[in-house]
Amino acid sequence: MTRIGFHASHEQVSPRQLLADVQHAERAGFAMAMCSDHFSPWSTRQGHSGYTWSWLGAALATTELSLGCVTAPGQRYHPAVHAQRIATLGQMFPGRFWVALGSGEASNEHITGDRWPRKEVRTQRLEECVDVIRRMLAGEEVSHDGLVTVDRARLWDLPDPVPLLVGPAVSVDSAARVAAWADGLVTVNQPVETLRDVLAAYRGAGGRGRTALQVHLSWAPTEGEALAVAHDQWAGNVFGPPISWDLETAEAFDVLWGQVEPDAVRSAVRVSADLAQHRDWLAEYADLGFDDLYLHHVGQEQDAFIEAFGEHVLPALSTGS
Repeated sequence: MTRIGFHASHEQVSPRQLLADVQHAERAGFAMAMCSDHFSPWSTRQGHSGYTWSWLGAALATTELSLGCVTAPGQRYHPAVHAQRIATLGQMFPGRFWVALGSGEASNEHITGDRWPRKEVRTQRLEECVDVIRRMLAGEEVSHDGLVTVDRARLWDLPDPVPLLVGPAVSVDSAARVAAWADGLVTVNQPVETLRDVLAAYRGAGGRGRTALQVHLSWAPTEGEALAVAHDQWAGNVFGPPISWDLETAEAFDVLWGQVEPDAVRSAVRVSADLAQHRDWLAEYADLGFDDLYLHHVGQEQDAFIEAFGEHVLPALSTGS
């Protein structure tokens, strides 16, 4: 049975409110949660970007949910320090924390002042970081000289079990590549045919563990409201790579935002006022073979979404009806 989780969007909601939201999601029946790890929002309209790692400790301490985040070691985060963060949460909350390790976006990483590398360099840097982090989580003292430099780094508090290191991937090529090191896969909603190919590429390359889909959606009591929320909050996210990788500021994304017609947002967000339609979409994703679905209502107000989906969507999916 596919599990249904809640996605906590740090770009859109203050850390204090987001903590209340994830607690609300647990009460409403969501089985788990995940979150983003940004330094900057995608738009000035979103207007938030709390520190994920402080929030994760509070969320794990005040719920019984398993939680994870998508994060990027290598530029903003040194991999040895990242390993210490991961190990500490894993040691404090055994078996309840996972992390997806990606190559990042310039909007979050440019703050160091270092040059933003080409995609193939970022991928190589990520793979070096994954190796460093995994070895440190296994208790090794690690030194490394490459695109990242590590000098005799050792963790003194080790987690048991070791948190899963999940591979985030959107394309078929990326899914096949992360299969070499990942303990699972996480991707985002795209056309069903593309998602089927992504899953096949990951499994075909020997990918192990659970597969997860982050579903961007917008629900409101009327179709007009649902579309307005999606357009206001997620219009800039209709632009995929390389734009999403390489733009550096929320203001730059806002320039693109103004060029997106409301209906164009439907290419990136499942928009409907009909809860039965949302159930059907989610059931289709489950039928593709995803083990976990994380629901991201792209609005800033989460309460009505959590209540409606907790009452009318989650029970139907859990019973297969």
